[in-house]
Amino acid sequence: MVVTRKKRPAQAKEPERTAAPGRDAASEHLYLIGRPTLKRFLRYVRSHALNPPSEASLSDEWHVANAVVRALETEEAGRADDPPMTVLGKEYEPLLIELLRNPLVRYGFNTAPSDVTMVELDRLVVYQKHIDLEYVRELERSLAPSPTPEQLFRFCLPSDPPQPPVTWSRVGSDTFVFVSSSNDLRFLGPMSLEPRHVKDYPPPGNLVGVVGLAVGFGSNFLNAFYAEKRLILNNGSHRAYALRKRGVTHAPCIVQHVSSRDQLEVVAGAAIGRDPDVYLKHQRPAMLKDYFDARLHKVMPARRQLTQVTVRFETDESSVPAL
Repeated sequence: MVVTRKKRPAQAKEPERTAAPGRDAASEHLYLIGRPTLKRFLRYVRSHALNPPSEASLSDEWHVANAVVRALETEEAGRADDPPMTVLGKEYEPLLIELLRNPLVRYGFNTAPSDVTMVELDRLVVYQKHIDLEYVRELERSLAPSPTPEQLFRFCLPSDPPQPPVTWSRVGSDTFVFVSSSNDLRFLGPMSLEPRHVKDYPPPGNLVGVVGLAVGFGSNFLNAFYAEKRLILNNGSHRAYALRKRGVTHAPCIVQHVSSRDQLEVVAGAAIGRDPDVYLKHQRPAMLKDYFDARLHKVMPARRQLTQVTVRFETDESSVPAL
């Protein structure tokens, strides 16, 4: 089995019957600068910006931001350490019970001890370098001007979140292609199924087992890892950004308490796993508040991207000696 996941411009030609729903070809992205390498920043602008500025001007911007980052390492050293986490009050109990009934919560957050607490958004360590501001505006439209505690909870931890549109089709005898405008589309993993699990589908023969290759979306809950006295935002960056933009400073969040680097490697994404010290040991890592510091970000018109997941499978039939 081979799985590939890639981004491509929305105007790119789609495989047969896989065109994603129409959206504007242009978006607006916010990108943190000064802390990622200059090379990565230049590469991102070249591949995403509609009208990329010259590399000389981009380099100048990055170096100015890098000087701010260096100053913050002294001025705000330790700012990410020991962030407060407040237990939710009794008024949240019905919402918590409803949330815990969700299979995505029961099965998606059982690798490490987890709870739901109120966290301070500005103190969250972030690893996502860019924010899609068009998507933020979509989220803002679903958020009340002054959200009640229940509205805030459901915005951060939706029990029945709307599913982004997806189109998919078989494009070969062993290949399926999935396309969505959402960057959360991903390969979820293989599934071992029994014949009884397959209903309302005519079997091609007398089934003894079914191998499912699952493609879909993550839970999309606001969630973070608590490791080595820091909270690292794992999912929900756009929701957190939308809330902070609205003036909300604290929000309910699923927190996974990670006790070791080995456990972190299992539950965290690849970006954290590659270099955990950047997030856990750096005296002033990138934090959510940096998205709102004009000295540390660049906003640019960008090509709207589609996410494409291609799944290919392989089979082999042969005769082997009986033992």
